[in-house]
Amino acid sequence: MGLFNKIKNMFKPEASPTGKEKVISDSSAKEQKEDTVIYEKGLTKTRENFVSKLINLTNKYHKITEEYFDELEEILIMADIGVNTVMDFMERLRKRVRDEKIEKPEDIKEIIVDELFIIYVNDELIVNKINYVKDGLTVVLFVGVNGVGKTTTIAKLADKMKNEGKKVRLIAGDTFRAGAVKQLEEWANRIGVSFTGREEGSDPASVVYDGLQDALKNGDDVVLIDTAGRLQNKVNLMKELEKINKVIGKVVEGGATETLLIIDATTGQNGISQAKAFKEITDVTGIVLTKLDGTAKGGIVLAIKESVGIPVKFIGLGERKEDLQVFDIEKYIYGLFKDMM
Repeated sequence: MGLFNKIKNMFKPEASPTGKEKVISDSSAKEQKEDTVIYEKGLTKTRENFVSKLINLTNKYHKITEEYFDELEEILIMADIGVNTVMDFMERLRKRVRDEKIEKPEDIKEIIVDELFIIYVNDELIVNKINYVKDGLTVVLFVGVNGVGKTTTIAKLADKMKNEGKKVRLIAGDTFRAGAVKQLEEWANRIGVSFTGREEGSDPASVVYDGLQDALKNGDDVVLIDTAGRLQNKVNLMKELEKINKVIGKVVEGGATETLLIIDATTGQNGISQAKAFKEITDVTGIVLTKLDGTAKGGIVLAIKESVGIPVKFIGLGERKEDLQVFDIEKYIYGLFKDMM
């Protein structure tokens, strides 16, 4: 079964042998359905903009022509999927249309869904969750420019981890932005997790060192470290992150477990520029894409993966803590194409 049909049938009620619909009793199945609803709602702006154009295009053309391909290409680029990704996609699409002798636009819907999925996965084993250290301290470093929702994201992840039974500590390594330390401390108190911070202007690496020592003494499972977001001065930021990483390596065997880059989805192609810049100065292992519900150009998920080769691990689809979701490519594509199925 192709991805199109798979996600089309993903959440239909399961029928019992008597022909009546089964009531979902399994908690994981229920959670999966709830998460899919969050994707569906969070991608409403993109879906309404993107899919409505695809439907209009399908209705406009009775046969697949070069004009059809040209308009489809433009729709994909306008969705912020990225020029290189779109070019690759269009080449694959044309080949399949030729090989499978497809003539009607209506018959191409399944291929569009499948090929976008294939482009994202690209035969890779994509790890979309935090790689927790089994016997030891998991250290997650957060980077990103100011204003992308870094502190709020850290708080939401801390809450998720606490609810999973982990002992969590927040470390306020952004000692330069006014109010950043206090903001993170307030979140820690609200969530009910441990916190290490100092006054504004303190050396970030020293704060991180103290926080890691506190975590080891306290028997914490995970530390989440906030960092400064002054990308405009890449040299200073690089030196600062290098210093922080050296400190982590001295205190915790293996160093930082993850370095997550926070990007605001509403910034579009500027977010890809940020990803490229941060990739140059630190070892980014995953991306958290915030405010995806606030843009009509949600195709940036595909563009980022293609442009920088870093998987999206979490996406923000709203203000509530449960709206920060582990990224799932199938749920994402379902959220995008639901109205076409």
